[in-house]
Amino acid sequence: MKNYWEKSISFEAYVETGKQRLAYPATQQETDYKQYYELGLQRIDRTLKKYIPDADQLKELEAKGFDGKILIVSEVWCGDASATVPALVKFFEGKNEVRIFLRDSDKSLISQFLTNGTESIPKVIILDNDFNVKNSWGPRPQYGKELLMKHKADPENYPKDLFYNDLQMYYAKNRGKDAVQEILELL
Repeated sequence: MKNYWEKSISFEAYVETGKQRLAYPATQQETDYKQYYELGLQRIDRTLKKYIPDADQLKELEAKGFDGKILIVSEVWCGDASATVPALVKFFEGKNEVRIFLRDSDKSLISQFLTNGTESIPKVIILDNDFNVKNSWGPRPQYGKELLMKHKADPENYPKDLFYNDLQMYYAKNRGKDAVQEILELL
């Protein structure tokens, strides 16, 4: 894990990488994902402006005495990531170091943390100070998982576009609070 940590980047570099990939796509995927990079950057900006760490959650973090690191496997174009990653970064700011490992640049890390056999992101990896994995979380809070299961159970009556809309509405209203709480429970 130490090698992955050393290859990871700051949140600021993560956002800048997204902007660069949007402006100067270097691969076909980056070209094909242009609208997702635009949406992701808009959502990241919105989350950064709207998210305020919850006082009770901050007290809970302090009470737990967690002194490890948070490594997030992510990409700017991901809708789940654009809603949760900035909230997590702001929540842990000044308390625990948070770094981001770009999934699409090296799949070897995400392959160790698959979700139902998929490379779903974001994946939050909770590390101790010796880079041992304490736990992992992702790619979305429980409510988002329930929406996905609703879509998969009945895609005809709950189509993908409605699922995505409901998920983004949830993220906009929840502002990362559920994701933070679920991660706090894993510390």
